[in-house]
Amino acid sequence: MILKLRKGELEKLIPAVATGKQFNAASGDPRKILQRLMVSSIGGVITLLISQSQVTSQFYPFWLLLGVSCLLYILWGPILEASRKNAEVRRLPVSALFEGEVINIFTKEKIENRHEQANKKGELELVENRRTWIFLEIGDEDGYLTEIKFPLESKHQLIRTGSLVRLIIFSNNSRFESIIKTSDAWFPREKLWAGSYPYLLRPAFEELCYYRFR
Repeated sequence: MILKLRKGELEKLIPAVATGKQFNAASGDPRKILQRLMVSSIGGVITLLISQSQVTSQFYPFWLLLGVSCLLYILWGPILEASRKNAEVRRLPVSALFEGEVINIFTKEKIENRHEQANKKGELELVENRRTWIFLEIGDEDGYLTEIKFPLESKHQLIRTGSLVRLIIFSNNSRFESIIKTSDAWFPREKLWAGSYPYLLRPAFEELCYYRFR
């Protein structure tokens, strides 16, 4: 079942500014956090040192502000990234509530990243970090609609073929002939949320589903 969102509903479900869950998701894995920390510390120290040499200059406030901003990159970087993700889906032409069921489930291994690492002989070798993702084909009484996927966790074992699923779908046309984006998904019977990124304000979505699908 597809129910088009009414005016203002999408804005209530997906905020313009990142939430705590979205901040955590945008922060990334430990490797990404370390990269941000290095950029933050190196950039901050360099610009603050420059600012100290510009104390008597009219550009001193600029360099000082830039240095502080660099030091805080570890915080505002994920906020900016999450807010950008939110803005991208809020700008999509057509959106709707979807209620259907899982019609097929399978898993695949995906390469998260590659990097070179020295082995015991001192030789560089390519190391691939892989992660198992779960893929769900979903549909309704009209048949297959789209596929959603996210990293596999132990809690996802609760999801079965036939599980009821609710989410937001996005399309370029009002007939939803092609789905260009989906939100994170809610499985009400299992009381489980799943997705690669937490777009939705979950209590607000659950409440909206209660009124729109009853």
